[in-house]
Amino acid sequence: MHAAILHKTGDETLDVTDVESVSFGPGRVRVKMHKAGLCHSDLSAMNGVLAHPAPFIPGHEGAGEVVEIGEGVTHVKPGDRVIVCWMPPCDACPSCKAGDGHLCRSGYRNLANPNFKNGDTVLPGMLGAGTFAEEVVIAAYAAIPIPDDVPYDIAALVGCGVTTGIGAALNTAKVRPGSSVVVIGLGGVGVSILQGARVAGAARIIAVDPTANRRELAMEFGATEAIAPEDLAEVTKQVTGGFGFDYAFEAVGKAGTLRAAYDATRLGGTVCLVGAGSRTDMTDLSMAELVLNEKKVLPSFYGGDDIRRTYATIFDLWRAGRIDLESMITHRVPLTDINEAIRQMHTGEALRTVIDIA
Repeated sequence: MHAAILHKTGDETLDVTDVESVSFGPGRVRVKMHKAGLCHSDLSAMNGVLAHPAPFIPGHEGAGEVVEIGEGVTHVKPGDRVIVCWMPPCDACPSCKAGDGHLCRSGYRNLANPNFKNGDTVLPGMLGAGTFAEEVVIAAYAAIPIPDDVPYDIAALVGCGVTTGIGAALNTAKVRPGSSVVVIGLGGVGVSILQGARVAGAARIIAVDPTANRRELAMEFGATEAIAPEDLAEVTKQVTGGFGFDYAFEAVGKAGTLRAAYDATRLGGTVCLVGAGSRTDMTDLSMAELVLNEKKVLPSFYGGDDIRRTYATIFDLWRAGRIDLESMITHRVPLTDINEAIRQMHTGEALRTVIDIA
């Protein structure tokens, strides 16, 4: 079968070539991939911002069909439609038992079972997934069943970016009706935050991004105004009288944009950090301002709640027409054109790209 391999960290060109799937057995499932989403976190793992062992097969958003189940697997059967979940709750670790299934680190453990082979080289899929392939073998609990009415392309996006963004607004920050919101960074996660804030009833939603076409798209997904970063200070004065926004979301993953979000938040407001950045990018927030300003700094990981609950909420909102997921897909490419899709993401041409695998 075909898959896209990153041979060396820092080289963002993928090699689409033949591989074998390995590691099938008890507690594992074989999934025929139909759609995968290209997420900025894939690029971050490829370029080393997010640490990941290489070589590997990227891709952590995806949906497909179960074709074979290993011994002991009971929650899915061949023919079931599933999301390939990169960080599934195992329901057994301390985080899961504490009710924080979204903080389960099973995806890291799944790296210990590499699921691909290229010649003599055994390769892991990204976080135990590796959705840029025609087939994946994964831990059974990483295959999350989806309703029959949800298309594979929508399910692929819900597998990470949409859940991360909408969950940040609804589960972590708990945006209140009538509030003011600013979102910094308008990739797939940032646009999903916009939709979550709109669903929650925010009255003013300001979208911030340096890329003009992303600002234009933001108006379709809930923003009441879309601005360039250099205009944020002036718009904060206009919208809030200089006091600051009730909620500020950082969806870039850089210390500079976290500072901008913090500065744009009112005293006692909420700063929600959603972007996943480098371990070496240190914030400059001081101990004094953290206490004196009483701004709540809330990191949000993978939607801030059990992903199965958040998936279900998103599907319900989508069915009801409260959120628009179809329009987030601005590009579709076959797996063989994955490098062109990466280029488009870097230049800001694409908001969300779906990789057509089957």
